[in-house]
Amino acid sequence: MDDNRHWVGTWAATPAPSEAGVNFNNNTLRMNPRISIGGDTLRIRLSNAYGSGKLTVGAAYIGIREMGPAVVPGSERKLTFGGAGSATVAAGALVVSDSVKLDVEPLADLAVTFHLPGEIPTSFQSTGRYARQTNYISPAGDFSTETKMPVGTITDEWFFLSGIDVLATQETGGVVALGDSLTDANISTHDTYNRWPDQLARRLIERQGGRPLGVMNQGLGGNRILHDLRGDSGLRRFDRDVLAQPGVTHAIVMLGTNDLRNRIAKPDQEATAELMIAGLDQMALRAQARGIKLFGATLTPFGNETFLPGAWNPVREGHRVTVNNWIRESGVMDGVVDFDKALRDPKVPTQMLPIYDCGDGLHPSDLGYCKMGDAIDLALFD
Repeated sequence: MDDNRHWVGTWAATPAPSEAGVNFNNNTLRMNPRISIGGDTLRIRLSNAYGSGKLTVGAAYIGIREMGPAVVPGSERKLTFGGAGSATVAAGALVVSDSVKLDVEPLADLAVTFHLPGEIPTSFQSTGRYARQTNYISPAGDFSTETKMPVGTITDEWFFLSGIDVLATQETGGVVALGDSLTDANISTHDTYNRWPDQLARRLIERQGGRPLGVMNQGLGGNRILHDLRGDSGLRRFDRDVLAQPGVTHAIVMLGTNDLRNRIAKPDQEATAELMIAGLDQMALRAQARGIKLFGATLTPFGNETFLPGAWNPVREGHRVTVNNWIRESGVMDGVVDFDKALRDPKVPTQMLPIYDCGDGLHPSDLGYCKMGDAIDLALFD
């Protein structure tokens, strides 16, 4: 490896147990991530974090996406794993591919294609995550070398693909966005890249000067600081999804809304500001011990939520305000990202401004998600 360069994550998807109920049987998958920073040497990460058994991956390729399920002719690169053209991923583990040469521009759309030769039943618990965009599953067969892959099914999940890294200059760092559905951009329009980490990536690429930074979105719908729900809690997954990310230098944490909402209504999981603050404090301690700057993002209002009627009440609102004040004033975090201030209605601070609300009182609109990305002070990364 080049001593003057190091690996930095340019894209990521949080491993979680898929809720799609999909089974695979001799299918080819073509996933279409949009990266943040570019480069000339890439590798991918495939995760079997939640599989009940080994995952066999046949032929795998990476290329530049043309449109739909098609790859730009001539851009395809065969991926190997320890020199082999296939890989077996143990249950709970991941595999990192060997590097390949491919010139990719910042914000490029890529196509990662891999064949799953065996049967993977629903009971296997495939690793997946909502994508908010269109990916492709072939009919039965290995179509990994096809420039335009035949489509059997479309999916809006990321299956097994958990990261793409590029070789970058030593000054290049990485930003991890650790959050829930508001970071994963639930309810946003498919295939429009309106997640706030997407907007942050665009702004970092466009700015004049400043260190180059890859952006890795580790948003997970339903995620909480303290308790597991559709995957591991923020505290449990912090090592894997933040500390272990290649080249990470900064992280933004926006977690706590789902702790407050307690959608499964377990009395012993009713969150308080004190418990949430203790969890965030632990994240800061662990990040800072590794030389990673952790920025706290304030929790946006949900006083008129209809997504889960009854989730808001004055007591939970009090806890939200207390957590936000701690993020702003305690000095424990290395910086503050004030999403609450960016989205709230000044006249009704328990609610989002209607123009930033998708309509359910909880998730932002496309405009609201981009507003969140715009609210991040890029000077935090200098």
